[in-house]
Amino acid sequence: MDSSISQGRELMEEATVNVDSQEHPEEASIEKHSTMWKTSGRIVTYFLLFALLGLLAWGLAKVQRGQVHSGEAPNFTLKDFNGNALTLSDLRGQVIIINFWASWCPPCREEAAYLEQTWEKYKDRGVVFIGVDYVDTEKEALAYINEFKVTYFNGPDIGTRISQAYNIQGVPETFYVAKNGQLRGVKVGPLQSPELDLKIEELLAETYP
Repeated sequence: MDSSISQGRELMEEATVNVDSQEHPEEASIEKHSTMWKTSGRIVTYFLLFALLGLLAWGLAKVQRGQVHSGEAPNFTLKDFNGNALTLSDLRGQVIIINFWASWCPPCREEAAYLEQTWEKYKDRGVVFIGVDYVDTEKEALAYINEFKVTYFNGPDIGTRISQAYNIQGVPETFYVAKNGQLRGVKVGPLQSPELDLKIEELLAETYP
């Protein structure tokens, strides 16, 4: 008797659960989707967290390495927007000014006219200017060059290979290379007159045994 009553109660409870599920399918569906969204949300959160940690680690390593500002200047070959190539090591014996810039960079615009003026002043005295366009589009870069009437050699840093070799921290940055191919420092931020003139005169005056 007791066994029959117990079995009857179990059947009634099971039937109640089934009926409840059938009568409220929307609630069951909402609960299911809510669980799925929570799981997806956790996955996205973890992914973003790991990505952020990776970015911070990369940035810290970059800062710890510091900029290249002494020793032999890392060699590179740069093609201008017309496909003409220039290799740094071929310019040994001349003072080299390497300027990293971008069309989207406001401080770069501050120094653009001064750079061009200084280039015009020293181009016949054994001085070479090289503009390295960083993370830019060709259209915007050419518009920038035309706007400021830049005439010295300029080309895009494809794959940021040159920027990585010099470990730049941003733009603009200008590296000074002596006639013997050795780096003589770096200027972070926009150049202002007459600092570039003074640096070039200093490098031109260097003599080697």
